[in-house]
Amino acid sequence: MSTALHMRPDPTFYPSARLAMEAKAETIGYVALLSKDNTKPDALAVVDLDPTSSRFGTVLNKLVLPYIGDELHHYGWSACSASLCPTSGHAFSERRYLVVPGIRSSRIYIIDTKPDPRTPKIAKIIEPEELKRKTGYSRPHTVHCGPEGVYISTLGGKGIAGDESPAGVFILDCDSFEIRGQWEIDRGDQFAHYDFWWNMPHDYMVSSEWGLPPLFENGVVPEALMSGKYGHKLHFWDLRGRRHIQSIDLGANHQMALEIRPAHEPTKDYGFLGVVIDNTNLEGSIWTWWREGGKFHAKKTAIIPPEPADPELLPDMLKPFGAVPPLITDIDLSLDDRFLYVACWGTGELRQYDVSDPMAPKHTGSVRAGGIAARKPHASGAPFHGGPQMLEISRDGKRIYFTNSLYSTWDTQFYPSDVPGQMVMCHVDDAGGLRLDPEFRIEFGADYGAHQVRLEGGDCSTESFCFASV
Repeated sequence: MSTALHMRPDPTFYPSARLAMEAKAETIGYVALLSKDNTKPDALAVVDLDPTSSRFGTVLNKLVLPYIGDELHHYGWSACSASLCPTSGHAFSERRYLVVPGIRSSRIYIIDTKPDPRTPKIAKIIEPEELKRKTGYSRPHTVHCGPEGVYISTLGGKGIAGDESPAGVFILDCDSFEIRGQWEIDRGDQFAHYDFWWNMPHDYMVSSEWGLPPLFENGVVPEALMSGKYGHKLHFWDLRGRRHIQSIDLGANHQMALEIRPAHEPTKDYGFLGVVIDNTNLEGSIWTWWREGGKFHAKKTAIIPPEPADPELLPDMLKPFGAVPPLITDIDLSLDDRFLYVACWGTGELRQYDVSDPMAPKHTGSVRAGGIAARKPHASGAPFHGGPQMLEISRDGKRIYFTNSLYSTWDTQFYPSDVPGQMVMCHVDDAGGLRLDPEFRIEFGADYGAHQVRLEGGDCSTESFCFASV
């Protein structure tokens, strides 16, 4: 697909996290829009993030996909700073294509952002039959650009329900976009899957668990939640050997171990995990994992409690509890590894933690918008639906963008009054703390929910580095 005729690396490939922070700021963002009722195709919105532009904070374009029922989720670039690793065979690839999976359809779109990044076009479609035939996987979810190709995690295995065999990771060629096959040589006790990331110079990968498709496609299954059937393990892998080396069980009460955020600095051997809910008390938690003495360890380092609420303001599932769980659905780490941001989709709060000491996160800031019971308006005074959900941090760490939709069936379950898609921005103070921009608020319309955000030139939730900052 890519001509790969460049004689120098893409200037948006950064050797180190610090150099990425010093690069030119983003002027364009891409936002995944999903049909809330599955009656029309999903879309990819192009938004103006240039504060000097007359169209700042508006939708510049919208690429509507050709099929119904994809449910776009976590997509990413086909090539990024990982291409500069000494082991890479793709140092002259471009940050040009977005790899966009649909987790309901198991279809994958390759979106070309050139020659005009404001008018992306579909370059290739990988149909679900090809994915299943070549990998045995279904429900592709998270995309990470690696040194030798595109890694894509899946939430389902074989069978109509996707639960007849393990979910896992497969590799996509970053130039031809041909599927190579399953990544794992030995998966150990790993069966369910969700997020994954790595430390490439230290040659290991970390993965987490959500649950097999019957546990999430039609909404949360309360009986499964209370009986500990959702994912609650971390898995560690030999990255180059593609072998499972260790698992850590967080305890069956810690349900839905989701987003993984390793330190961006490759000399650091630690990272963070967000756990959605403790089924014994409704709290959410942040865990720090690290490697010491040749073994990996994990510890709960921050707790976010539920908030009492009038049962009349709650959806049926939460009425018996008289409280709203935070529902930690995303976390993101700034490129300098200083601030961890935590999206509490249930309570409508975005929290900032100083994680300079990764074993003792300090709560340093908070903004509120939406929430199941709080229903806090945006700083502009306009209604904000849902709550802070998918996060993206600017490379310089000064801006946080977030959207409000989790997953179509979960949106309906937790926010039955509707979650039309929105995107807002926070400013980060140098000493810590954050504040919502009252002027920046993008409405995507009643037909769409808004999910993943990707930034021109790379972002904090996918970029990997192989060289230490100076």
